[in-house]
Amino acid sequence: MQNGFMQGIRATLPVSASVAAYGSVLGVLAAQKSVAWGTLMAMNVFIFAGSSQFVMIDMWNQPLPVLEMALAVLVINLRYLLAGASMQPLLYSTSRIRQFLAVHLVTDESWAVTMTALRRGEATVSYLVGAGLCVLGAWCAGTMVGMGFGAVVSSPEAFALDFAFTAVFTALAVSLWRGNEDALPWIVALAVSILAAEVLPGKWHIVIGAVSGALTAAIGQPQEVAHAAQ
Repeated sequence: MQNGFMQGIRATLPVSASVAAYGSVLGVLAAQKSVAWGTLMAMNVFIFAGSSQFVMIDMWNQPLPVLEMALAVLVINLRYLLAGASMQPLLYSTSRIRQFLAVHLVTDESWAVTMTALRRGEATVSYLVGAGLCVLGAWCAGTMVGMGFGAVVSSPEAFALDFAFTAVFTALAVSLWRGNEDALPWIVALAVSILAAEVLPGKWHIVIGAVSGALTAAIGQPQEVAHAAQ
């Protein structure tokens, strides 16, 4: 258990540096919106989803549009239904408490690192928890540092901090690429999300693109299995 936990931390350390970097951008934005550090830390721990937290801070105006914030966060985080479902082979044999803890710590980064390890037969629940806690620590540290510099840094893009978000997800995508078998689902997800973004308001394109890609992969999987059997 301890070995798996430490392996998860070590595997996630490189990407956690980028997590801290774009977390600092969120901290700067939160400071400019006069969000209290305790409020931001609570968001980090209980919501722990970078993209939705950026949306919440962007919507942070008095009086707070609580309902609109909640709906926006729900839409953006629906993709974690798919991420959680993909973790079923790893989580099915563990206790409910450990399942809830592990699933709460699933982020795009910890999920990608753990899925890569799962394909190699090296992932465990402890691995996932270690990876998730490593990302959480980096995220909290980055946002707090950003809040400290919020009064000084008026334009994060001037320091290219806004590019960290793009960089880390590009690296994650490369690590998950398995070759030609992933091409069609990825192309479908990209095309559908771009089209949805043009015609639908809000963040629905994230969910629609993810579901489209997942369905494409699911439809093609039986064919891949049959081909492998031959």
